Formats: sequence, structure tokens, C-alpha cells
Amino acid sequence: MSDPPDDPLVLAEYVPGGAAVLTDAERWPTMDAAGAARLHRWRTHPAAPEWVHETGDRLTPDMLDRVRAPLPTEGWLDAHLRTARRLLHYRGMVGLDTVADFPPISRAHLAADIAAFVPLDADLDRLLHGTSSGSTGAALNIPDDVEEVARGFHHLVALVQGAGVAWHPDGERLALAAVVHQRQAFTYVSLISGFAQRAMARLNLAEGAWGAASDRSRFLAEADPQVISGNPTSLAELLAADLRQAVRPLALFSGAMALAGPLRADLEDAFGCPVFDVYGLHETRPIAVRTDDGPFRVLDRRVIVETLDEVGQPVADGEVGEITVTAGENPLLPLVRYRTGDFGRLVQLPGGGVGIADLEGREHTVFLGGGGRRIACVDLTQQLQTYGARGWSVTQSADGRVLARIAGGDQTLIARALGALLDQPVEVQRVDRVTDLGEGKPRRYRSLAVDLPLDIPASPAP
Repeated sequence: MSDPPDDPLVLAEYVPGGAAVLTDAERWPTMDAAGAARLHRWRTHPAAPEWVHETGDRLTPDMLDRVRAPLPTEGWLDAHLRTARRLLHYRGMVGLDTVADFPPISRAHLAADIAAFVPLDADLDRLLHGTSSGSTGAALNIPDDVEEVARGFHHLVALVQGAGVAWHPDGERLALAAVVHQRQAFTYVSLISGFAQRAMARLNLAEGAWGAASDRSRFLAEADPQVISGNPTSLAELLAADLRQAVRPLALFSGAMALAGPLRADLEDAFGCPVFDVYGLHETRPIAVRTDDGPFRVLDRRVIVETLDEVGQPVADGEVGEITVTAGENPLLPLVRYRTGDFGRLVQLPGGGVGIADLEGREHTVFLGGGGRRIACVDLTQQLQTYGARGWSVTQSADGRVLARIAGGDQTLIARALGALLDQPVEVQRVDRVTDLGEGKPRRYRSLAVDLPLDIPASPAP
């Protein structure tokens, strides 16, 4: 349903068709008659929302085989650092021999001059425009590479197949539905050229995005997406009565914010499929993944993870630090030691590999407890999940009072557990759905009573 023309909250970038500049032939150079028919079907489906945008993968025939295979990782770092040394940002710097020699950078550096991090010899004909709003700081315009973006879909396919689930083109089912739940959003239908030109869609599950109340369940039931991705807020909406029976995904992918263990369990029970919790940023691409409540496994990709303190030095083994990533998947944005603003501990996983434990994502928040004790937010997370909360927002005011708003879970037991942990009474309010905590990426934790350095370690998980 379109916003009324006098709505003061309408943003120009969300006006349907306002940013369309390419033809369908330019968006999908390999599109055949069957692909064109799929595109037309979902664009004009009677229950479809009003599509805001049009986008395509722009893959030429010679690109199709390349994007289906992961980039090789042998020897990638040496070539990556050679490229980085030639970036404008590092001009005049000497002694950049190893990763550790590079000064850490942050989102602020990219926001100030993104061009300084794009190689001078980059092939800008392969450029796609990507936007990262982030959870903190200014929005970024990210230079995305055509092949790298397309390869990201096939990485999802590999993860699903690695979990023993067959994901292949299946009739006219949507290959993928990317879902959000917010007042205004980019929505579109596209084709995945390297997946037998099957369709995918980005959908806004907010009720106001649909012409009639029944349209969203009707559209999803008929589109029957094989895999659904989103953040925990939007995925939780799939548990609503009208959607729970409408979809039958092979797998779910959660990202952008922390996924609570009880919500993962509810999704697994409802749909009988694996739920992949992916940690990554638009700037870095996927970094790590998990399918349980254990540490995130750092992916076997062109990625190196460090944990640094507030002055950019590595923290001691097993201590919490800021997740800092060297990322070489996107040739248009080769990052070295990019401080993510997220915090966690690096651990060795059984059987080999590196994991990220106690990841709270952009919120290494510390609460002030009774007697002046300082309690890391990861300790609150453990209690909230233990007593069944699917989502939450915990706020401590400057005078020390704490309000917890929870979606799901046992209100009485959570109040008792948080009160014991913080050694003071905690007010707990229960809401019906995760979306009632706020659209988009609501803050999980906020404390105005404590102002601490960001390298204060969280208590290790038991």
C-alpha cells in the first residue's frame, strides 16, 4: 500500500520506480524467455506489494561459471596487501610489510573518503551501488563488485548444502526471499542468472506494505521461497499465524543483529530446517557463521579476524576485544584491519578453526550493579535466553534503574534472574512480538549509568 502523498515521513528514495535507470536487458544480459516470464509473473502478481526498486545481477555469459565457485584462498593475503599499499589512504606510509603493520581503520575513515580505499586500477564497469546504514555512524555508499555480489548467493547455497540440505532450482519456487520489517524499504523482484534464472524477491513484511491484509501470506504461499533471509526481527514475523503455514523453507539465514537462542529454536521447530546465524558487515561480507548457541566459526574465505583493544593493540588470548577484519572478497574495497565496532573473544574450535565467542555485536555495554559492580551485557544475554526471551531491549538510566522489555520468555523468572545478577530490582515489561520492540535494528542494551573503556572484558561464558 502506497503512503499518502502528504505523508511527511515519505522518503524520495522509496518512491516506486524513482531510481530505475537500466533496462531489463542491461540488468540480466543472459535472460531467456523463461526468465522473462518469471520476472513478469512476480512483478504483476495480484498479491504482490508495490515494488519500490528494480535491480539485476548484470552477469555476462563469461561471468556465470566464475561466480558459482568461491575465490581461492591460497596466497590471497600477499596479493591483498600489495593492493592495499597502493590505496590513496596509505600513500606516504612505509613499513607496511605485514597485516600487523597497518594502522586499524574504522567506519569513520570510509565515511570521510570512501574513494581512498578503492584501488586506482579498479574496473568501475563492474561497479554496483550499495548502501550500508549501519547501527552506528553515518550511512555509507559501498562500491560493490558485480561478480562478488553474485558469488555471495552461491556461498549461501554452499552453506546449505554443507549442512546436508539439497538446494537446487525447484520448479517456479522463488530461490530466495530476503525479508525486512520496517515502515519503508527497498523491495524488488530479481533473477539469479547463475541459478537457472530462478526469481528472488526482497519483501517488506510490515502490514502497511501490502494492499490487503491477506496479500502477504498469499504472495509468500504462492512464491514458496526455498530459502528466506533476514534479521531476527523480520524472521520472527514468520512465526505469525498467517505466515507460519504459508512458507516451507529449506533453510533460514539470520544476520545484521544478534539472534537469540530461543528465537532460533522456535524457528527450527516451526519450519523444521537449519537456521544459519551469519555474522558479517556489508563492508566486510560474511565473516563467521553458526547453527547453534556456540561460538561463530570464522569462514574459510578471504578473511582474517583479530581482536584489538581501544588503542589498536591485540588483546590477550581469550579476552574480549573489538572484532577487526582484513577482508579480501570485494576487489573494489580491499580492507585491512577494519574495526567493526563489534566485540567478542577469539577461541580455538574443536577439530580446528577459529571461533568468535560472546559476540554481542556493536554493543559491549556494561551495566552498573548493586555495590558498584560492573556487569557485562553478555551475562544478561545468558539469563534472558535461558528463560526463553526471543528478543529484548534492556535500558539502564543514569540513576541506575533498569527496564527490560522482552518478547517471549517468562516475565517473572527473567525479572528474578536479572534482579539477582544486577543486585537490584529490575522492571520487566513483556510485548507480544519481536517487532513490538521496534523496527529495523533496535538496540538490545543501553546503559547511561556507566561510562567505561570499550576493552573491559566480559565475563567468560560458563
